[in-house]
Amino acid sequence: MRRKLLVLMMLLPMVFAGLVKADEGMWIPILIEKYNIQLMQEKGFKLTAEDIYSVNRASMKDAILIFGGGCTGEVISGEGLLITNHHCGYGQIQSHSSLENDYLTNGFWAMSKGEELPNPRLSVTFLKWMSDVTDEVLKGVTENMTDQERERIVSENSATLRRNAVEGTHYTASVRPFYMGNQYFLFVSESFRDVRLVGAPPSAIGKFGGETDNWVWPRHTGDFSLFRIYADKDNKPADYSADNVPYKPGYFFPISLKGVQEGDFTMVFGYPGSTIQYVPSYHIEMVKEHLNPKMIELRGTKIAIYEEEMASDPLVRIKYASKKSGVANAWKKWIGEQQGLERMKTIEKKREYEARFQAWANSTPGLKAKYGSLLSSYNELYATLKQYNVVNNFTNEVFFSSGVEAIGHARSYRSLVSLAQTDAAPDALARAAENAANSASSFFRNYDRNMDKRIFVAVMELYSKVIPEASQAPEFKKMQQKYKGNFAVAVEDLYAKTLFADEAKLKAFLSNFNKGAAKKLANDPFYVLAADVDDYLGANYRGEVSRINGEIQKLNKIYMAAQMEFEPDRLFYPDANSTLRVTYGEVKGYDSRDAVYHKHYTTLKGIMEKDNPDIYDYDVPQRLRDLYAARDFGRYTQDGEVPVCFIATNHTTGGNSGSPVINAEGHLIGVNFDRAWEGVASDMAYNPTQSRNISIDIRYALFIIDKFAGAGYLLDEMVLIDK
Repeated sequence: MRRKLLVLMMLLPMVFAGLVKADEGMWIPILIEKYNIQLMQEKGFKLTAEDIYSVNRASMKDAILIFGGGCTGEVISGEGLLITNHHCGYGQIQSHSSLENDYLTNGFWAMSKGEELPNPRLSVTFLKWMSDVTDEVLKGVTENMTDQERERIVSENSATLRRNAVEGTHYTASVRPFYMGNQYFLFVSESFRDVRLVGAPPSAIGKFGGETDNWVWPRHTGDFSLFRIYADKDNKPADYSADNVPYKPGYFFPISLKGVQEGDFTMVFGYPGSTIQYVPSYHIEMVKEHLNPKMIELRGTKIAIYEEEMASDPLVRIKYASKKSGVANAWKKWIGEQQGLERMKTIEKKREYEARFQAWANSTPGLKAKYGSLLSSYNELYATLKQYNVVNNFTNEVFFSSGVEAIGHARSYRSLVSLAQTDAAPDALARAAENAANSASSFFRNYDRNMDKRIFVAVMELYSKVIPEASQAPEFKKMQQKYKGNFAVAVEDLYAKTLFADEAKLKAFLSNFNKGAAKKLANDPFYVLAADVDDYLGANYRGEVSRINGEIQKLNKIYMAAQMEFEPDRLFYPDANSTLRVTYGEVKGYDSRDAVYHKHYTTLKGIMEKDNPDIYDYDVPQRLRDLYAARDFGRYTQDGEVPVCFIATNHTTGGNSGSPVINAEGHLIGVNFDRAWEGVASDMAYNPTQSRNISIDIRYALFIIDKFAGAGYLLDEMVLIDK
């Protein structure tokens, strides 16, 4: 396979221009010079591959960072100032919010470095360098060895590479597979742990339109927030300290004020999370016909309750803002995904491709021996996996992940109970109980008992209807039988008895924790339910799901190689896997549906047209109304209006949130934050006519910082380009 991959790469320059489908693809930065830069320059890019990625001098990659665990950010000043999305910084903004200082509603702006707010659990990570290590990882691997032997050698070789790459440094390293495990790259990174909140607009700007507008174009959301990276006096990573100083980056982005026009070149540079472009039709069918419909129903039920309770109590709104946003984001994406897969006839197209592939695989004895049974093997595995996945995912979502929080909280005490059941020393048990009490404080800080009770009734009723009785957890069936299916009665009895929905009772209990107390805790109704469901999934579903997925992954590796052999003149870009990627395209509108065309940008005028004081997500701040009425726009206008957002054809996915959108000169013109509804299925199938990434125009961010917030001093440390 290694030889075949190299042959494919040698062919790329010859076939590149004719085989790239629109602006599809998420490209590896160190390969831009070989395979992409010519086309990028033909599309208007005026710089070089060395300007994008270099280990010999400062380049754009030195300004790109992983923000927290799942977003991208970029440095925009020589003093460590970074910009990312408002929704990426949402958890940090929420953590600093209270009824007295409601930064979610009112926004937050540090008017000096001394007012910036620390975030103890937040870090940012920069890539130092990457390299192709396929030969080193696969050294010693042979075709006739077992899967276990292969994985052992790959694991040992990878560990050696990681260790050697960072020896004597404070860097970290990882080895990641590409092309379904047919190629491997080493990544060496540097993480900074002192990251402080500098500024965030009120949610009425940063989340304008809420879930109604999420995944939808036209969009009017000022989805940005500002943080600053701090380092020690030697510019090295350090824990938070008052003695730390602003980080001096190797590179930061100059900011363009000239704006965007339709047809302009755009590049997005960031950390896309996950795509599955090359999976068989059986996977798409599992997602579209089995998983998504059930998960959409479940999350829709929870979201309706969130919205009702949050609207009735400002404190509940603060507590659940981030939770609701996380639940709703995937929920709405799944809905758009369903529509997109149906519109593009993705399953049917995959099946047509597979029919051609099968005919080719059967065309010679050699090919048939290697690939003839691939698709039938997939069919057999997915027939089982889709049933297991539905039960596993749905059950987990009901009882643990964003489900009934008191039950999920109870599950987190299993290690404490287990420790008490051993011969642990009393002081060790006391320390564990103290840690549990501290965790309880964090849990209850964002917990509302009434919300949880309503969720309990709704999701238990759904679980009883959606999951067949034979696949339901035993303790759930006992509960259902005890209360005769009346969960409204069950909820009152169980919440009166459990410790896990009452902070005062739980902490008092933990303050005198011993082995006898552990027995009582183990008999708590929610602990019993949590432990039973956890064990039930572990014994009957998680292991089998993992086993089947492992078998599918083996097939994926072979199928990826087979597709490259089947179509030797096709350009295959690697699926996203949370590693640094370059995508490029152009600013462009699109036809949404019959007689509806969406132009490429929106303006502040559209915000005023949506203004509705009776709806939280559309209640425009009075300061913004006043600025608009006075036409006090400063230098942040285009055609007499303040631009807010724009769309382009860049291929993006989750993880690209917060990624810089860069123009032909390498200047920052926007911050990516979403995709348009019609093309949201691009994780599985890119739709060139409707796949669009949505970005906040950087001029709107500057307008908010300067004219709305009065924090124009921040612009003094940026490099602004007028032309």
